[in-house]
Amino acid sequence: MSVEILDVEQSLLLLEIEAPFDQRAVQLARRKMAKRWHPDIAPSGRQLEHERHLQAINRAADQLESLADQMRGGSVSQSAVRASAAAAKKARAEAGKRAYEAEQRAREQARDQAKNDPFASRVPDRSVVHRYARCLSYPEWGVGSVIGVYFTGEGERTDQWARVTFHLGIRTVPVSSLQYVEFGTPDEASDRVERFMTAAAHALAEGDAALAAKRLIYARDASPDDPVVLRQLAAAFHQAANYPAAARAARDWVRAEPGNAASHRYLARIYESMGSWGPALDSAKIAAELLPNEPDGWARVGRIHLRRLDRDAALIALERARLEGAGSDVLLDLALARQLSGDIGGEVQACEEATKLDPSWQEAWSRFAHALARTDHRRECLLVCDRALEFGPNPEVSALRREVEASLPAELEENAA
Repeated sequence: MSVEILDVEQSLLLLEIEAPFDQRAVQLARRKMAKRWHPDIAPSGRQLEHERHLQAINRAADQLESLADQMRGGSVSQSAVRASAAAAKKARAEAGKRAYEAEQRAREQARDQAKNDPFASRVPDRSVVHRYARCLSYPEWGVGSVIGVYFTGEGERTDQWARVTFHLGIRTVPVSSLQYVEFGTPDEASDRVERFMTAAAHALAEGDAALAAKRLIYARDASPDDPVVLRQLAAAFHQAANYPAAARAARDWVRAEPGNAASHRYLARIYESMGSWGPALDSAKIAAELLPNEPDGWARVGRIHLRRLDRDAALIALERARLEGAGSDVLLDLALARQLSGDIGGEVQACEEATKLDPSWQEAWSRFAHALARTDHRRECLLVCDRALEFGPNPEVSALRREVEASLPAELEENAA
């Protein structure tokens, strides 16, 4: 589709006429402008300029005469001029858009070729005819046909490259990454699983969890009930922040290994990331019951209860975790649950146990000081504040210490001084 360089409004300006007009007005304007811009009357050195201007005048006149011939009554109104100019402007915009998109596609093809097919016009150093292979680094490309082998570098630094045609296009890969295929030998499912698991591990090492998940899907299709594949697939989707897909993979893992506490525990983690606290609690309870002597399982149950503001249930789970030998961080969660239930003495006891279990953790001493501040043991609170500040500055502990000092009786302040 050809697009006029000038629209109707520009043609009218060039011929120096206004709407409404008819063919007769256009013809008179053409003659008038031809007398002014004929090359024979052009000053010396401006003949070419006049010739081009006259050509533009003739094109504009032809356009206006054609438009007038299409109009009923042979006259073109002002509204018709505006409509024609808008249509021409739209046509130019669409043509420009198509040209821009074509240019972008050409540039993208050039970038793709420069990246994946650098030896396009170079004669292969070693020809290979119809040798079929797959790339171990990108097994999702499938089986490709090796076109030729190329060498780069010199001496010990010589590298071998293979130019291979895959279904997505030509790719240039190291020869060492190719695995040649014999179509007479069936492709074992275990081989496909190993191939895609290895490629997924490479993707995870490069920080591309989404690509790793795509590769693990191929491994799962080859062996749908393999718990190792399902575990890795759930982890890859989780790292890629695709939580619905991660939950589906983790549920498949649970169905494959219903007695494995790790599957239920990981499903609970995914539900926590999604903010689905009810399903997370159900999975965490199953994991804790499968390993009743594991304190981390009960600690997770207690923390989820705290998120659901169920203080009594949180206390039961966290107390169970403490009895099973939980760490200092769980004791601080227990202290929070006791505080929320109004048991200030129990809060102080849990914080003190945390400081004994991890005496170099500033957070434990800070929580211990805040717990003592809610009791009458003000001087002991000051000592704990000083101990917390020994590990570094802490604005909250410093503010608490000043507040407790200000609340002490005058005689106690003198004795403390």
